[in-house]
Amino acid sequence: MSISQAIEKVEARYSHQPEFVQAVKEVASTIAPLYDAHPEYQQMKIFERLVEPDRIICFRINWEDDQGEVQVNRGWRVQFSNALGPYKGGVRFHPTVTQSVLKFLGFEQIFKNALTGLPMGGGKGGADFDPKGKSDSEIRRFCYAFMRELHHYVSKDIDVPAGDIGVGGREVSYMFAMYKNLTREYGGVLTGKGVGFGGSLMRTEATGYGAVYFLENMLTAQNESIEGKKVLISGAGNVSLHAAEKATMLGASVVTVSDSQGTLYDEAGLNQEKIDWLKAQKAKSKPLAEYVDVYGGEWFAKQKPWHIKGDIAIPSATQNEVNGEDAKLMVENGIKYVVEGANMPLTADAVDHIRVHRVHYAPGKAANAGGVAVSALEMSQNSVRQYKTFEQIDDRLKSIMKNIHDSAADASNQYDKTDKGYIDYMAGANLVGFKRVADALIAYGILN
Repeated sequence: MSISQAIEKVEARYSHQPEFVQAVKEVASTIAPLYDAHPEYQQMKIFERLVEPDRIICFRINWEDDQGEVQVNRGWRVQFSNALGPYKGGVRFHPTVTQSVLKFLGFEQIFKNALTGLPMGGGKGGADFDPKGKSDSEIRRFCYAFMRELHHYVSKDIDVPAGDIGVGGREVSYMFAMYKNLTREYGGVLTGKGVGFGGSLMRTEATGYGAVYFLENMLTAQNESIEGKKVLISGAGNVSLHAAEKATMLGASVVTVSDSQGTLYDEAGLNQEKIDWLKAQKAKSKPLAEYVDVYGGEWFAKQKPWHIKGDIAIPSATQNEVNGEDAKLMVENGIKYVVEGANMPLTADAVDHIRVHRVHYAPGKAANAGGVAVSALEMSQNSVRQYKTFEQIDDRLKSIMKNIHDSAADASNQYDKTDKGYIDYMAGANLVGFKRVADALIAYGILN
């Protein structure tokens, strides 16, 4: 079966899962040259096998709210592929979580983890639980209930969940506590734990910092520097604010962050004091718009950042936040580099538009791999029970992000995707990630 036939089969079978189909088509559209050059991939049905998860675990979660009323949520764990190592991927708590969303995230995670060069497979999990407006006691009870179901299917050598949207250090700690209670085992089954009881330094900063390190390598490849560049960032969570922090450290002028209520624009640019204020504001779940009362700037209610002129865009909120019209605005407003801080924040037509206009584009599976890379380093530290300094982890992260950049750029060259200096990072990342997983599956035969 050819790649195009395999895509048709996925579209027919999973037409009700649009996010998953979008992720599959994005990978498939770029790997045809590799697939054609390796007839053994087609013979062994590698692509057809990779688009079907090893298993999907679905479960009900019962918990009590502060009024003593029983609440019922749905939870999932998608164990997609362990060809390169234990299943690895975050847990997301958000009302928009569905099986389609988790399948797209898990599918992307296979190749993202492969790109790091570290021994990790791909997986993802979560629940349609909304942490917003919940008390700490309610969140704790929900995390306990979630892990009470999930603990049957995870361990440090089988599946290692982490945090994601709605799941930070607090939630990971609650889940880890329940896992220890049920299994009587203290191991590296979850990453993103607190420093001092198994967590790694720099895990909080890793995704945002890593995206900016990838950006630095993109700029270097074009004989440019980040210093003085005007940066637009969407989102105001962990990834967004740490990307803003690192870009600011390196001399860029970060002028926007955003949330579901609108966009904050500070023409003067953020500094560390302002970023620390934003972190504290978000930690207290207070409105982003209050920034204007403290530091000035403008608040654009119910608007995204892309109508503002800039050099670099780092969309870091959620999937498909940037549509075709947003992409047109980016091009019109001078954006030359788009780096995905979130997972698949650009719709397919948005990706097409910016690539046609030769905007340098870093897909999430490459650009935001810093978080899972440091998670893998946490797993390693847990195994040997020795912990690295912040500087050691930061140096390793820089090296990993450079290796991801260089391998994607090399693949773009090798498969004639680079055009007059314009590097096709989407094709390069997909080719590298897919080949690493496919070669492992060929070596195993048909058991994986």
